[in-house]
Amino acid sequence: QVQLVESGGGLVQPGGSLKLSCAASGSIFSVNYMGWYRQAPGKERESVALITNGGTNYAESVKGRFTISRDNAKNTVYLQMNSLKPEDTAVYYCYFNVRVTEWAIQSGYWGQGTQVTVSS
Repeated sequence: QVQLVESGGGLVQPGGSLKLSCAASGSIFSVNYMGWYRQAPGKERESVALITNGGTNYAESVKGRFTISRDNAKNTVYLQMNSLKPEDTAVYYCYFNVRVTEWAIQSGYWGQGTQVTVSS
């Protein structure tokens, strides 16, 4: 069983910054990729940023403003969000795609979600 715990959300003014963290615990043999998604009221969940061994990928709406990074030793993924806009307001979810044993198939796990509100 893998558990993800997120932290770092909150209320920030437009143009401000926040840093989200997501730490995974439990039985993890290897991590294939990690990511951040968000869901605004009345909208579908969308991918914000992904990080793999090969690099990173960002949604067009956050390129140049958000940075995803990870600490492999801590099984933790971060999302640094700068120049925040009101349209960034959403619940942000982290996601880990892992193998829990050498022979297991890939499995996906979600964090509990953290609210980010950008408002003056």
